[in-house]
Amino acid sequence: MDIFDNKKGGFTIMSGKTDVHGGFGQGVLDLNAVSSVIIDGDEAYIDMGALHAKSSVEKGIKWTTNKEEVPNGKPYWLVWVTVDRNEAGPYYAGATACYMEIDREARRGYKILADHVNRMDYSMKRRIMLTDLSEKEKAALKKLLIENNEAMYENSTEELKQNLS
Repeated sequence: MDIFDNKKGGFTIMSGKTDVHGGFGQGVLDLNAVSSVIIDGDEAYIDMGALHAKSSVEKGIKWTTNKEEVPNGKPYWLVWVTVDRNEAGPYYAGATACYMEIDREARRGYKILADHVNRMDYSMKRRIMLTDLSEKEKAALKKLLIENNEAMYENSTEELKQNLS
């Protein structure tokens, strides 16, 4: 499955009325160019459910912002990947990683939702923020991106490639 197939429509967050001033809260947020990747150890896979905090690892979990409440949590990374098109064609334009810990048995998890939302926004703004990933996690993400579409990876910025090397 190509995670970056063209999708129809957009996800409207706020009204696009033109009779309102151009201040805070006006406009549309289009998530069609954003995909979510879960990194579980040395494996990375696409899970579009993460766009609504309903990835396979997040379902049924009660979240906390206190790490001590999840002492047996397993680390996971959610990576927001944004695609765009330049003169040479499509490329991976933004990639940001968000940390979370999940204890499936206890059905408890740790994450900072505001951080996840902000990093999705950063990815959509074509930023690369992958420095917190380990070498193993970077290798898993790089492998997934290349296997998904090697031409898009080759067309991507040097910043992304350096962050994943």
